Amino acid sequence: MSVNIGDIAPNFELPDTELKMRTLDEFKGKKIVLSFIVAASSPVCETELCTFRDSWQEIADMGAQVVAISNDGPFANKAFAEKHNFNFPLLGDYNSKTIRDYDILMKDLLHIKDYNAAKRSVFVIMEDGKIGYKWVSEDPLKEPNYEEIKNFLK
Repeated sequence: MSVNIGDIAPNFELPDTELKMRTLDEFKGKKIVLSFIVAASSPVCETELCTFRDSWQEIADMGAQVVAISNDGPFANKAFAEKHNFNFPLLGDYNSKTIRDYDILMKDLLHIKDYNAAKRSVFVIMEDGKIGYKWVSEDPLKEPNYEEIKNFLK
Protein backbone atom coordinates (compact mmCIF):
# COMPACT_ATOMS: atom_id res chain seq x y z
CA MET A 1 0.00 0.00 0.00
CA SER A 2 1.44 3.33 -1.06
CA VAL A 3 2.33 5.99 1.51
CA ASN A 4 1.30 9.44 0.33
CA ILE A 5 1.46 13.05 1.45
CA GLY A 6 -0.98 13.56 4.30
CA ASP A 7 -0.78 9.94 5.50
CA ILE A 8 0.51 9.07 8.96
CA ALA A 9 4.10 7.86 8.54
CA PRO A 10 4.55 4.16 9.31
CA ASN A 11 6.44 3.61 12.53
CA PHE A 12 9.60 1.52 12.64
CA GLU A 13 11.94 -0.13 15.11
CA LEU A 14 15.38 -0.57 13.58
CA PRO A 15 18.93 -0.95 14.90
CA ASP A 16 21.39 1.91 14.58
CA THR A 17 25.14 1.50 14.12
CA GLU A 18 25.57 0.87 17.87
CA LEU A 19 22.88 -1.88 17.84
CA LYS A 20 20.46 0.38 19.74
CA MET A 21 16.86 -0.05 18.59
CA ARG A 22 15.46 3.26 17.34
CA THR A 23 11.84 4.15 16.60
CA LEU A 24 10.16 6.88 14.62
CA ASP A 25 8.40 8.00 17.80
CA GLU A 26 11.67 9.05 19.44
CA PHE A 27 12.18 11.74 16.78
CA LYS A 28 8.66 13.20 17.03
CA GLY A 29 8.30 16.86 17.84
CA LYS A 30 10.40 18.02 14.93
CA LYS A 31 10.37 17.47 11.21
CA ILE A 32 12.19 14.32 10.11
CA VAL A 33 14.02 14.07 6.80
CA LEU A 34 13.78 10.31 6.31
CA SER A 35 16.23 9.24 3.63
CA PHE A 36 16.11 5.69 2.29
CA ILE A 37 19.32 4.72 0.52
CA VAL A 38 19.98 1.81 -1.83
CA ALA A 39 23.18 0.42 -0.29
CA ALA A 40 25.78 1.54 2.21
CA SER A 41 29.10 2.55 0.64
CA SER A 42 27.69 2.77 -2.88
CA PRO A 43 28.83 5.94 -4.70
CA VAL A 44 25.46 7.72 -5.03
CA CYS A 45 24.48 6.88 -1.45
CA GLU A 46 27.82 8.22 -0.30
CA THR A 47 27.17 11.49 -2.14
CA GLU A 48 23.62 11.75 -0.81
CA LEU A 49 24.41 11.12 2.84
CA CYS A 50 27.52 13.32 2.74
CA THR A 51 25.34 16.11 1.32
CA PHE A 52 22.92 15.66 4.22
CA ARG A 53 25.87 15.58 6.65
CA ASP A 54 27.25 18.81 5.23
CA SER A 55 23.78 20.45 5.38
CA TRP A 56 23.06 19.13 8.86
CA GLN A 57 23.30 22.46 10.68
CA GLU A 58 21.14 24.23 8.11
CA ILE A 59 18.56 21.43 8.34
CA ALA A 60 18.69 21.48 12.16
CA ASP A 61 18.19 25.26 12.14
CA MET A 62 14.94 24.64 10.23
CA GLY A 63 13.74 22.37 13.05
CA ALA A 64 14.44 19.09 11.28
CA GLN A 65 16.41 15.91 11.94
CA VAL A 66 17.92 13.63 9.27
CA VAL A 67 17.42 9.88 9.72
CA ALA A 68 18.77 7.50 7.06
CA ILE A 69 17.66 3.92 6.45
CA SER A 70 19.48 1.27 4.43
CA ASN A 71 18.63 -2.39 4.00
CA ASP A 72 22.18 -3.17 5.07
CA GLY A 73 22.90 -4.58 8.50
CA PRO A 74 24.20 -2.46 11.36
CA PHE A 75 27.83 -3.55 10.87
CA ALA A 76 28.04 -2.43 7.23
CA ASN A 77 26.21 0.76 8.18
CA LYS A 78 28.63 1.39 11.05
CA ALA A 79 31.67 1.14 8.77
CA PHE A 80 29.97 3.46 6.26
CA ALA A 81 28.92 5.99 8.95
CA GLU A 82 32.35 6.03 10.63
CA LYS A 83 34.18 6.46 7.33
CA HIS A 84 32.13 9.59 6.57
CA ASN A 85 31.49 10.94 10.10
CA PHE A 86 27.72 11.02 9.69
CA ASN A 87 26.08 13.19 12.35
CA PHE A 88 22.65 11.56 12.14
CA PRO A 89 21.32 8.03 12.72
CA LEU A 90 21.83 5.42 10.01
CA LEU A 91 19.44 2.55 10.63
CA GLY A 92 19.52 -0.99 9.25
CA ASP A 93 16.34 -2.41 7.74
CA TYR A 94 18.03 -5.73 6.94
CA ASN A 95 14.70 -7.58 6.46
CA SER A 96 13.20 -4.71 4.39
CA LYS A 97 10.07 -4.50 6.58
CA THR A 98 10.13 -0.70 6.87
CA ILE A 99 11.05 -0.41 3.19
CA ARG A 100 7.93 -2.46 2.40
CA ASP A 101 5.84 -0.39 4.85
CA TYR A 102 6.78 2.74 2.88
CA ASP A 103 6.12 0.86 -0.39
CA ILE A 104 9.55 1.56 -1.86
CA LEU A 105 10.97 -1.94 -2.30
CA MET A 106 13.19 -2.31 -5.36
CA LYS A 107 13.29 -6.01 -6.24
CA ASP A 108 16.22 -7.79 -7.84
CA LEU A 109 18.72 -4.92 -7.68
CA LEU A 110 21.27 -5.11 -10.50
CA HIS A 111 19.22 -8.01 -11.89
CA ILE A 112 20.31 -10.25 -9.01
CA LYS A 113 17.36 -12.41 -8.01
CA ASP A 114 16.07 -11.69 -4.49
CA TYR A 115 18.65 -8.94 -3.89
CA ASN A 116 16.15 -6.37 -2.67
CA ALA A 117 16.89 -2.80 -1.68
CA ALA A 118 15.08 0.47 -1.08
CA LYS A 119 14.29 2.79 -3.93
CA ARG A 120 16.20 5.99 -3.31
CA SER A 121 13.58 8.02 -1.47
CA VAL A 122 13.12 10.99 0.84
CA PHE A 123 10.08 11.58 3.02
CA VAL A 124 9.68 14.60 5.27
CA ILE A 125 7.58 13.68 8.25
CA MET A 126 5.95 16.64 9.94
CA GLU A 127 5.74 17.27 13.68
CA ASP A 128 2.25 15.71 13.71
CA GLY A 129 3.59 12.44 12.25
CA LYS A 130 2.13 12.96 8.78
CA ILE A 131 4.05 12.82 5.51
CA GLY A 132 4.53 16.36 4.23
CA TYR A 133 6.95 15.70 1.37
CA LYS A 134 7.64 12.60 -0.71
CA TRP A 135 10.22 11.89 -3.40
CA VAL A 136 10.78 8.36 -4.73
CA SER A 137 13.08 7.48 -7.63
CA GLU A 138 12.88 4.40 -9.82
CA ASP A 139 16.50 5.15 -10.82
CA PRO A 140 18.97 4.22 -8.06
CA LEU A 141 21.56 6.55 -9.61
CA LYS A 142 19.38 9.66 -9.30
CA GLU A 143 19.92 11.92 -6.30
CA PRO A 144 17.14 13.83 -4.57
CA ASN A 145 16.73 17.56 -5.15
CA TYR A 146 18.40 18.87 -1.98
CA GLU A 147 17.32 22.48 -2.55
CA GLU A 148 13.70 21.38 -2.99
CA ILE A 149 13.87 19.53 0.34
CA LYS A 150 15.40 22.55 2.12
CA ASN A 151 12.81 24.88 0.56
CA PHE A 152 10.06 22.56 1.79
CA LEU A 153 11.54 22.63 5.32
CA LYS A 154 11.45 26.43 5.31
